[in-house]
Amino acid sequence: MSVRIGIDTGGTFTDVVAFDEETGRVVTTKTPSTPHDPAEGFLAGVAKGLGLLGLRDGSQIAAVSHGTTVATNQLLEGKVDRLGFITNTGYEAMLEIARQSVPDGYGNSYFWVKPDRIVPRDLVKGVEGRFDFEGNEVRPFDETGARSVARWFKDKGVNTLGVSFLHSYANSAHEERMREILAEEHPDAVVSISSEVLREYREYERSMTTLVDAAVKPKLKAYVGNIKTRLAEFASPPFYVMKSNGGVLSADEVVNQPITTVLSGPAAGALGAALIAKVAGFDRVLTSDGGGTSTDVSVVIDGEPTLTTEGSVGAYPSKIPMIDVVTVGAGGGSIAWLSPEGTLKVGPQSAGAAPGPLCYGTGGTEFTITDAHVVLGRIPPHLLGGEIPLDVDAARAGLDTLAESLGMTPAQAAVGVLEISAWNQANALRQVTVKRGLDVRDFTLVTFGGSGSLLLCRLMDVLGIPTVLVPPNPGNVSAFGLLTVDVKNDYVQTHVCLAARLQASDVGKVYDDLTAQAAKALTDEGFAAEQHQFVRTADLRYFGQAFEVRVPVPDGPITEETLATVAARFHAEHKTTYGYSFDGTDAASQGQQVEWVNLRVSGIGPIKRPEIRRYDGEPGEPEPRSSREVCFDAADGYLETPVWWRPDLVPGVRISGPAIVEEFGSTVPVHPGFVAEVDDYLNLIVRKDS
Repeated sequence: MSVRIGIDTGGTFTDVVAFDEETGRVVTTKTPSTPHDPAEGFLAGVAKGLGLLGLRDGSQIAAVSHGTTVATNQLLEGKVDRLGFITNTGYEAMLEIARQSVPDGYGNSYFWVKPDRIVPRDLVKGVEGRFDFEGNEVRPFDETGARSVARWFKDKGVNTLGVSFLHSYANSAHEERMREILAEEHPDAVVSISSEVLREYREYERSMTTLVDAAVKPKLKAYVGNIKTRLAEFASPPFYVMKSNGGVLSADEVVNQPITTVLSGPAAGALGAALIAKVAGFDRVLTSDGGGTSTDVSVVIDGEPTLTTEGSVGAYPSKIPMIDVVTVGAGGGSIAWLSPEGTLKVGPQSAGAAPGPLCYGTGGTEFTITDAHVVLGRIPPHLLGGEIPLDVDAARAGLDTLAESLGMTPAQAAVGVLEISAWNQANALRQVTVKRGLDVRDFTLVTFGGSGSLLLCRLMDVLGIPTVLVPPNPGNVSAFGLLTVDVKNDYVQTHVCLAARLQASDVGKVYDDLTAQAAKALTDEGFAAEQHQFVRTADLRYFGQAFEVRVPVPDGPITEETLATVAARFHAEHKTTYGYSFDGTDAASQGQQVEWVNLRVSGIGPIKRPEIRRYDGEPGEPEPRSSREVCFDAADGYLETPVWWRPDLVPGVRISGPAIVEEFGSTVPVHPGFVAEVDDYLNLIVRKDS
């Protein structure tokens, strides 16, 4: 068994990459997603990948790795079913109070309308009982009250519940007992408890993360279970699911940790793009993954995507470790619509794969970004190399209706829809750079996904980005990324203590416990002890600060010297991030104390990665395959534009805009004033034409 297959299921298409570890051969393809039964599209992708390798059955499959947007799209579109929340008596308003923060500062208080909470106030119940921050019981758990609450939720028909008690990171006994009572009184309930989801302090963030875990658990569990069962058609190979932290986990285990998949697909794309850009010689990279429902952007520095525990998906914050991805509802299926004031809006609602855009001819009734591209000629009147024909007339009829309601020409309306989408994506890229002290102009942008490269020239104009890299088969980069990631599990324990009082032995004991948990998980995943790798980090802050900075912890026994090294790294990282530090070298540092907050361990099981090879074929001077009329700017109208077939392109080829570069799963419009060149790895490098 030598074939590993990566499958990324998006809202519109399922992307497939198959890698033969013996020969090094890599093949890519796509198949339409099947929202009514995602397993159908998934299994069709497996069969298609095997067919391209000349294999008839699944006996040679070593593993299947999967990136899914099931949880991502559910949260982005706000499709959260009825949830119940159980917390301590007296803290039932926790979600309503949240962090008392108003977007854009308190000057916005007059205009800001507080959004609906993930659980309405009437579905929050309190149970008596309390631990302190050290895990000592202050008040006993009220079992009678707990049973009453469990029956109340059962009578109300609320079958998905999150449980979060104060200080359960220090002692989980009350939460575990609550779960046992729920199993007895309300056996049909799907339950998440915070001490298993996030063993970390800050009750609001822990509660929200737990509720998001509960919200996506029923759908994800059914989805993963269905696929795993039907993989029996291919001899039941090992099945892994991508996690938001940049690792994969077996399907059997991931259903118990659904929160870890909320950015499953986007994380795979960021990792794949990071590897491609590093090989091509770019060490500071922004990634932009455009799909059918959303666009996901992230930052890569020195080949490693940045990680965060302050992430969110849509309106829902999540404190689990994840690749720092910002997701916006701007994909090929995003719907153009008019606000009550008559203003043109785009997204976040999406037509998805079903009913899909108007041009799909499958029952869609709303004008989408894909419809705008096809009417303007920027994409061909078919997808997947001709496998899926597009109904241009249906898209044009929808555009005429939209343009009439806006008082614009059809070309102006279509370009306007794409302009709004471009600015939505640009704002997301600013969010991961400018708002975090990074200059977007210092980075190369890597665009991929089926729709990721369609607006790259406008993004260069809007943001001032000098260079864009478009990988070969850009629509399959996320699936490729699935074959580059290791098995990875994260473990955390809150341990708040001033550095001056910290005992190396206490820290060592916590790290030993976390490492033992990580080692057990890797052994359960089939990795021998000599393959285990562990990465230790710690969250530190200055005493009195509200948020922490994460720094690496050296390997080996924890000693006083280790603690001093970590503190020095914290001072340096704090200065890099915020522009100052209190490291004791000046008067301002006097009296400032360092405080340790969270200790973390990541357990890693390494896998073999596909090799990205230089082009070693013959040089050539290809010509455009055809031409068509394309509108890049409404003021300039439609221009006769050459159309290049990307598989014809070899290193050294230079294409000046206006031009269209097409391939099986993606299209790159090169606007007037831009030039695209092919590098040694067959990447397209787009710059402004000097």
